[in-house]
Formats: sequence, structure tokens, C-alpha cells
Amino acid sequence: LPKALRVQVVGATHHPHSSTSTMSATSAVDGMEASRSSSLLPAALLMLLGLLLSRRACSSPPPDSVACARGTSDCTLANVYGSFPDRTACRAADAAFPRTEAELVVAVAAAAAAKRKVKAAPRHSHSFPKLACPGGRDGTIISTARLNRTVSIDAAQGLMTVEGGMVLRDLIRDAAAAGLALPHSPYWYGVSIGGLLATGAQGSSLWGKGSAVHEYVVGMRIVAPAPASQGFAVVRELGADHPDLDAAKVSLGVLGVVSQVTLQLQPMFKRSVTFLERDDSDLAAQVAVWGHLHEFGDMTWLPRQGKVIYRQDDRVDVSSPGDGLNDYLGFRSFPTLGLIVARVAEEHVEESNDMARCLAAGVLPASFPMQAYGFTNDGSSFTGYPVVGYQHRIQASGSCIDAKDNLLRSSCPWDPRVRSLFFYNTGFSVALSKAPALVADMQRLRDLNPRALCSLDAKMGVLIRYVGASSAYLGKTEDSVNFDFTYYRSYTQGRPRAHSDVIDELEQMALRKYGAVPQWGKNRNFAFDGAIAKYAKSGEFLKVKERYDPDGVFSSEWSDRVLGIDGSPNIVHKGCAIEGLCICSHDSHCAPEQGYYCRPGKMYAEARVCSFTRDLYPYMRWKPTVGAKSIYNRTWQIRHPIWH
Repeated sequence: LPKALRVQVVGATHHPHSSTSTMSATSAVDGMEASRSSSLLPAALLMLLGLLLSRRACSSPPPDSVACARGTSDCTLANVYGSFPDRTACRAADAAFPRTEAELVVAVAAAAAAKRKVKAAPRHSHSFPKLACPGGRDGTIISTARLNRTVSIDAAQGLMTVEGGMVLRDLIRDAAAAGLALPHSPYWYGVSIGGLLATGAQGSSLWGKGSAVHEYVVGMRIVAPAPASQGFAVVRELGADHPDLDAAKVSLGVLGVVSQVTLQLQPMFKRSVTFLERDDSDLAAQVAVWGHLHEFGDMTWLPRQGKVIYRQDDRVDVSSPGDGLNDYLGFRSFPTLGLIVARVAEEHVEESNDMARCLAAGVLPASFPMQAYGFTNDGSSFTGYPVVGYQHRIQASGSCIDAKDNLLRSSCPWDPRVRSLFFYNTGFSVALSKAPALVADMQRLRDLNPRALCSLDAKMGVLIRYVGASSAYLGKTEDSVNFDFTYYRSYTQGRPRAHSDVIDELEQMALRKYGAVPQWGKNRNFAFDGAIAKYAKSGEFLKVKERYDPDGVFSSEWSDRVLGIDGSPNIVHKGCAIEGLCICSHDSHCAPEQGYYCRPGKMYAEARVCSFTRDLYPYMRWKPTVGAKSIYNRTWQIRHPIWH
């Protein structure tokens, strides 16, 4: 197009009530939008693809979650993403770094005697909410980073006892060295055993006891507060038959600090993994049966593309040939310069239009299968499916935490020390019996505007996993399906995301219409409002909490709100719904100055979401060049913001 007509506007849609002349002008502008998209996309897509295909480098260790300005005083806690949902810092008066259970008892006693709030934090905190934050500025953080050893292994009985700060990677490797396997685990091995138990983390399975790690816990030692007569701290030992174990297995960290955990393991076995790609026409039916067909099966749904990647994953005999390895692409280290460039490209695409975003969203889904998602048949090369390997080499990955370089030349993709990928992570579980109807509704919502969900495809879609019913008071009350997805987050507070109303409607529909429960270590604030009431035995849990910690030493503002003790997890203020801190009930909770108003959902009418309303707020992002003013003057009233 001539330079004079290079109008930088967006929104490749036609107004249904516009005149012929206006439609013609709109078509011209849409053509210019396509031209603009095609001009910016090659660089952005090549940057992203180059990042994905770049050779792995020695990774820099992630930063420790606890940092103190003066020795062990004036401390802050940060998660591995560098930001909590409310974007505020977590501060504490001091921190303790015990190396033994005895030192842990001293740390808890000192804080309890001083009437300070206390929270335990692992070396690397992966929770999105402020679960490990004591609140205020006067609390104490107890780091479990140095409580990271294997205490004992009884290979004959299949029992393994580890300290609470031990990282999953080391746990499954030590177990394998003794010929044992943890049957299920999260897919990311950078979490600590204490942290993953506190949040109820799981893999994917309905077989046997299910995929939640806490179902394989047969003993715990917890350091909890005590009266002055007992020295302000006591070690509570819970065996397999102890009635409080079902409270301690998933505790949100409010009962005390987990010192040791004993797990019931299984003899080492192998798994056979094959990925199959199909269309999503029968996804609602498949979600009800796939978990019963394959012991470790899961699905990845790409809503914009209308595709599903089925993971056909089953146990095979340990004598089966194969030494496969899972080194998932998304959990590898990448050059930090590449991460910065990728984020710049991502922000540029986010500021563009639907066409650009949806084209960019196809990069990872197209590239990951070409590299078998990071799976190899022998630890170095992929020759074809199935990939057969030992359980500890298949069940989890996270090679970006395997630190070999301190110069920050490479890191995990979300490392907060560089301006890298920044995102929200939503995770919720719905009863297996309700999952087909939820999926059908999600597809109907998608069909209203498929481009609205390109942001999910861009982060490899919706991961669908299975988790069995649990005896834990804060575990799943029945066999369930877990939905997990990530999506773009702006570094600028209060800045709306493209089609944020559709994703918010999807979440609210799952939580309200289908009674889904949020994953304790993920999600934005609004997802936790009323969640505790969905657990039939939450009252039993609170009774145990009152016995273990009557003064609330291990409670915080956040835990009290989530557990329904005091207040709501919602933080209501101007723009709160844009950040996911509340569900809007007033336009001011959105961003009316940017054209976003509180409106009902497009399909689930009971949802309240921040929708862009062009009739109330016609908007044009960039000024046109002089030669394009006539087109602009005829079409500005039907355009929508550049992030739509």
C-alpha cells in the first residue's frame, strides 16, 4: 500500500449495521491491518521460533525465594515469577534457615514466644498466591532450603522418609537409586515435598489411589507452636493411622512446618508414552473416559485450532526395552537474551490485532510436536513413539533448575531477573461426572469467537489431567478432572488483556456453574472466594487447625480469607477485576477510561466480566497519516482498541 495509507488501526471485523460506503472503507482498513500484521509477524515469529529451537545452555540457578537486606533481618519473599496477583511485595522482619529438625524447633519457638506470624518457604516458591507470606512486616519466614536430605529408605517395605524442603527432582532420583518409584507427581520437579503437599499437587491418573502425591503419604513430622510450658514449640508425629494425617496432608501451611514426610513407594517400573493429535469434535465424550483407559493419560486442548493432543501413557514391565527421557521443552533453560527478545515480540503481538495474535499463537503448537515435546528415546535423540523409560525419567522434568552457571546467561523461561515471559496460571478441578458438560460449554463459548482464545493456544492450550478422590480434608472429594492453562500478563498494572472477558467468563462458569475448586497454589484472588465451602470436611480441618495453632501463629491474612475465617480473598478497588482480584460488580472495577465496562458473560449470563464496549468508547490506538484521514474519519467509530 502507498505510505500515505499505512494506517495503524486494528479490528478486522465489520460493523453489522454499517452502510455500504462505510463497509468499503472498513474493508480497506482491514486490508491495511492484514498488511500490518504480515509486516510485523515474520520477525516476531522467527524470534519465538528461534528461542524455542535454540540449543540448551548451562542454566543459571533460580533466585532463592527468601532474601534479607541485613543478615537474617529485613527480609522479603518472592515467588519464582517475581510477582503475586496483587503485585505487592511480601516482607518480614526476619528469617531463619534451619539445617536440622532441632534448629527448626528453635526457630518456631522463638517466633511463637515473640508472638510473630510465621510461614515456611522453600528454596524456590512456585505458588502464585501469597501462601508462604506471613503478612505485614513483623513476621518470620522459615526457609526449608537446607532441610533437603533423605532421612531413610526401607527398600523392602517401600518406605522413604525425606525432609520437608527436599526437591521432587532429588526425591525421585534417590528413590530410583534404591529401586523404588513415586507412582505419581506433578510434571514440574522443581517443587519441594512440603510445598507440593501443602497445595495438593498432583499428576494425572484415576487408577488406584489417584495422582495426588498426598495419597502416598503414610507419615509426617510437623513442628507446631506450643504453650510456654512446652517451650513454645513441639514436634507432632503423625503415623499412617493418626486421625490428624488427613488434615496435615493438604494443609496450606497453617498447621506448622513440615519437618519430615514418609512416603509409600512402589517397585521401579517403566512407562510407555505416545502423543496422538485429533480434532476436538468428541472431546466432551473423551474427557469422561480417557482417564480410565490410560493410567497416566492426559489431554492438551488447543481451542482455537480445534485440536486435542492425547497423551497415551501406560505402565509397562521394567524389563521392557527403552531408556526414554522426558525433558519437556517448556521447562528447559534458554539464553536470557532470547527470553528478552521473545517477551518483546510477545508484547508487540499482544498490542496488535486478532490476526497477528492468532498467527503467533500457532508457533508453539506447531513446533513442540516436531521435537516430541522434549521426549527422547535414549536421553539424547527421538526416533519415534512409543517412548519407553523408567518412571523417574518420565514422570517429571525441569532441567532449567539444574544450575551450572551463575552468570545468568540462561535461565528458566519465567526468571524474574530478566524481562522474560510473564503470565497468569489458572488451575481448577471439576467432578468427573460434570466434566463433559463443562467441556461442551467451553466449546460453545469458543465457537462464539474462536480468535478470542488464541491466547490459550499461544501457551500450549488447556492441559486436562485426572485426579482421584482423596481422604484429605482439603483434597478432592470425588474423582475429578483438572483444567490448567496459562495466558499473557502485562507488566503494567491495570492494563487489559486481549479478550480477557472470555477467559474470565470461562473461569467463572467453571467455578460457579459447575462447582469447580481452584488449585491452592495457582489462580488469581477471585477464584478462591467461597472455595472452602465446597469441601465437605473443611470444618474438620479447621478443628485440627485450632488444636495445633490456637493463636494463629502460622495463619496470615491470606490464609484466613481463603479458609473463610476472616474476610474475603477479593480485593475490591478501582480496576480490581482487570487484575483478577475481584469479580466486577461496578464499571469502576474494570477500566472504563479504556473502554472496559462490567457486563454479563456472552454465554454464561451470570458471569460478570470486563468487556470492551465500542459503542460507549470508540477508540483508535495510533494516529493515521495525513493521507489516510478520510478513511479514518469514516471508520473510527466502528474500530476497537489495538489489544482487541
